[in-house]
Amino acid sequence: MNTNLSLARAIADAVLYEGYLLYPYRASSQKNRTRWQFGILGPSGASEAGLGEDARMSAECLLRTTAGTRLEVHVRFLQLQSRTVERLDEGRYTSVEELTAGAERWLSWDEATERELSFGPFETGELAAGHTVTIEVDGGEDIEPLTAGGRAIGRLVRRRRPLCAELSITTSPTAEPELLRLSTELRNTALGAQGDKHDAEASSFLGTHLLLHATDGDFVSLVDPPSSAAEAAAACTQHRCWPVLAGPEGQADVVLVSPIILEDHPAVAPESSVALFDATEIDEILTLRVLTLTEEEKAEARATDPRAAAIIDACEALTPEQLGGLHGALRAGSDGVVSAGVVPDGVVPAGVVPAGDDVPWWDPEADASVNPGEDSINIGGVAVSRGSRVRVVPRRRSDAQDFFYEGQCGQVMGVHFDVDGSAYVSLVLEDDPAADLHEWYGRYLYFSPDELEPLGPEQGEPRKD
Repeated sequence: MNTNLSLARAIADAVLYEGYLLYPYRASSQKNRTRWQFGILGPSGASEAGLGEDARMSAECLLRTTAGTRLEVHVRFLQLQSRTVERLDEGRYTSVEELTAGAERWLSWDEATERELSFGPFETGELAAGHTVTIEVDGGEDIEPLTAGGRAIGRLVRRRRPLCAELSITTSPTAEPELLRLSTELRNTALGAQGDKHDAEASSFLGTHLLLHATDGDFVSLVDPPSSAAEAAAACTQHRCWPVLAGPEGQADVVLVSPIILEDHPAVAPESSVALFDATEIDEILTLRVLTLTEEEKAEARATDPRAAAIIDACEALTPEQLGGLHGALRAGSDGVVSAGVVPDGVVPAGVVPAGDDVPWWDPEADASVNPGEDSINIGGVAVSRGSRVRVVPRRRSDAQDFFYEGQCGQVMGVHFDVDGSAYVSLVLEDDPAADLHEWYGRYLYFSPDELEPLGPEQGEPRKD
């Protein structure tokens, strides 16, 4: 298997299970009553009926080709598996929500099974006219007997409904020779939902995403395209997904078509050794929360889902050194600049003046020279400080909110420096009706200096107080 594709699968697996089951990992938890939050392709008509999600996801990306370029498409998703507990009473099985026998406990619950279907390799020339692949996934039923004290007490019945879809792949030329626009669309073709939301979920593709792998060709970043491909990149359209370069930095033969907005070359932190299914949480905090669960709560989590049981066991097995590793890491980029993490004792960031041997450098009182309300920073040859006017030009696209802020004018509230020596500018937006309130209680937006353009008093629309 291609090494870059294997590395891309690590982040793809995290996408696959994102939101699968949330802390406290128990079926009784309110937040786990609504499942399957990302990459859902519902059956035809489910969205219109208010029973499920849209049946389609599609993405366009750019592929730089040679005479021998070939493309593989890997469709990855979860298939819902409904687990029903049935109690044995006088030779007959009856469905129940829960069954206990001594310390053993079984719950009815919706699990999921991983699916990956691979297609190709396709010659890019044969895709110009469009190519459609029919996807069929078998349903099934598995039965697991339950016993206690050597006596049969019931069974677990796992049922999966068959799934069907169509994958369409098309290439079209761009203004630049040898640069193709690659279009992919995956559509759930199951019959329209006839029952309730659970029926629609049972016929849905869950956590759906694609891995595109090119041989003798390279994909072009849509996040940061070269100037020659900028116009073609801007013309690419997406529906309910976002394609990013995957695999190691510097490689461009793999694209992840993700239902979650990501940057190019996303990666799972090496310190993150336990799949917690919630990328919005800090691993350290979530792990410590798991360890504070009572034994009764842990028992319910283990009975809820085998993957929840694995989380509990993995957290309990972490060594003090591994727990300490979750607290932070100091990493330097290729230019040697520290980008994030915990700075070791004795290391003083550039620009920070120690206050004395008896005060640690990270103590807020240690550096009286830092004053966000008076400090300034040079942006494009202009000194920017509190009261300056700027225009917001987000560049990182790491936050969906950035799209709403782009082009808006704001007033600087302060210039801040973190422990790594990086600078940030806090501001309030002038067109925000609540700007005065935000300024009053200090709820600011923060941007890097390269995301701001200084404005003179005559530029843009001034704030109306």
